[in-house]
Amino acid sequence: MNDAPLPQPTTPAAGAPASAGAATPPITAPVDARIIAITSGKGGVGKTFLSANLAAALTRRGHRVLVLDADLGLANLDVVLNLHPKVTLHDVFTGKAQLENAVIKAPGGFSVLLAGSGMVEYSRLTPEVRNELYNVIQTLAPRFDVVLLDTGAGISDVVLFSVSLAQEVLIVATPEPTSLTDAYAAIKVLATQQKRQHVRLVVNQAARAGDGRAITGQLQQVLDRFVTTDSGRSMRLIHMGDIPADTSVREAVMRRQLLMQQMPGCPAALAVAQLANKIESTLLKPASQ
Repeated sequence: MNDAPLPQPTTPAAGAPASAGAATPPITAPVDARIIAITSGKGGVGKTFLSANLAAALTRRGHRVLVLDADLGLANLDVVLNLHPKVTLHDVFTGKAQLENAVIKAPGGFSVLLAGSGMVEYSRLTPEVRNELYNVIQTLAPRFDVVLLDTGAGISDVVLFSVSLAQEVLIVATPEPTSLTDAYAAIKVLATQQKRQHVRLVVNQAARAGDGRAITGQLQQVLDRFVTTDSGRSMRLIHMGDIPADTSVREAVMRRQLLMQQMPGCPAALAVAQLANKIESTLLKPASQ
């Protein structure tokens, strides 16, 4: 393992607002790891559930996966995975622990780096938080095939900076109007401030097959009218899949278990597996056998 610099993002952070990356050192040398930010406009849409189960599905396909809880201050990945870490990202940031001691194995075989919860000092993007988070990702990314950043919801400076470190962005939304409105707002910010040309969309809790594709088309029409990228083209919204509404999801969440392990044959788990397959085929190198 080495500590090579992070790969150059496909859409550079240079377009982000000054508070979300002005002091970030330049990212130069490429590495094989793909960094994917999993984010949302609105909270409570199943973003962390998807991050954890997608990590399990990608691990099952042979990839080395790290999930970093980038929802600084309101972290809940530990709750979803029923983990009780002795060392968190907060301890690393404050110099109380080494980074290597904070990375632990989760159920499902992937690695996680958990953040402390209720840390008010992480509610805004200070230069210290920005540099510490950047350095953590720079150090860890080369050691994995894919890094999933489970960000907070919305368009705060902390969320936007976390997203700016990723090569690809996966927006999670539900069919509810408030979720779609907030998803549009987040996508617009990513186009105008981070100069992204495209983002990817997963529709969670879909009531019917085809809902997600129809929603993607509706959002694309709005983007075509109101959001233009630096290239002069509309922001491109790529539909990655739907996760159907499934009572098994709530059961797994309440039990603090991975759906991919406990009920791998349920509709939602099969949809997550399909999403992992699509991410592998479009974004990742095939796992070594």
